Amino acid sequence: MDDYAYPADRPWLRANMIASIDGAAVGADGKTGPLGGEADHTLFHHLRGLADAVLVGAGTVRDEGYGPVKDGKPLIVVSRTLDLDFDAPFFGGRTILLTVEDAPRLAEARRHAEVIVAGRSSVDFADGLQELHALGLTRLLCEGGPVVLAQIAAAGLLDELCLTVSPHLVGGSSQRILQGPPVGVELALSGVRQDGDHLFLRYARQN
Repeated sequence: MDDYAYPADRPWLRANMIASIDGAAVGADGKTGPLGGEADHTLFHHLRGLADAVLVGAGTVRDEGYGPVKDGKPLIVVSRTLDLDFDAPFFGGRTILLTVEDAPRLAEARRHAEVIVAGRSSVDFADGLQELHALGLTRLLCEGGPVVLAQIAAAGLLDELCLTVSPHLVGGSSQRILQGPPVGVELALSGVRQDGDHLFLRYARQN
């Protein structure tokens, strides 16, 4: 998997997402796990191993039951409201909260995690990424959720998307891997793998 190495000459934000063949970002139970398989889990851990930090929205952290990232890597949790359980397992490792000036519980949050304030009432991801880069966290892996990823992509900050296409049909009203503002970004296909009935696609920015 040497082709998944991060560029050595610049910061890079990669997203890793999974979707069913009918476009659902989660399975019928509301979680991503049933969509994956052994190869997807292997890639998930490999991409985490390459990154300096994992970035994820607070809703996904709650829904998927996140714990600390292995090897002491930071877990960057995006939360505009800081409506978080500070006793949750993921606070057992190094946690960075990316939030806003108007968020309640800022003082309490700082007692449990590192806090980066980027924006007043909505998260300014461009400013937030600059703060993370200043901490030496330049190889970032975004694991969603769809709202956070849509905001990052709409801001023109997504460098690469790793997309696992799962051989499941989900139906219903499940959200897509991007859920939010119009994006209008075109990426170039940079890699294709197959393992059984799962496809592993990579798309990267063209410039």
